[in-house]
Amino acid sequence: MPIVFITRRERFSAAHKLARPEWSAEQNQATFGKCSNPNWHGHNYELWVTVKGEPSAETGFVVDLSKVSAIMQETVISKLDHKNIDLDVDFMRGRLSSTENLAIAIWEQLREPIEALGCSLHAVKVQETENNYVEYHGQ
Repeated sequence: MPIVFITRRERFSAAHKLARPEWSAEQNQATFGKCSNPNWHGHNYELWVTVKGEPSAETGFVVDLSKVSAIMQETVISKLDHKNIDLDVDFMRGRLSSTENLAIAIWEQLREPIEALGCSLHAVKVQETENNYVEYHGQ
């Protein structure tokens, strides 16, 4: 059977700050620029989750995308939307809130529930701005 890739997009808005607490304000500014603003800054993110699998002979679906959406909403979006990633999001505790680290952490939240649907998680894409996005495909 052919393997098909299917993607669901969700959106969330969140604040964060790129700064290492052990560094001085000057070193954080030199490394992270305006993203190290001590009063945080925010983005309107887009999250793209791609799953893969064989289409069902009965439905033609790899997976019911409404179930993928529900998993994304429950495990990720509800925890991130209108939150401070550095202060409010349990799965980001102890991690610098770069888009790279956020994509990895989202993957970790989604992998098992997605696999329980009978397909595989292929990619997590987090778009931070219209010009920047990160894509993670697991290890």
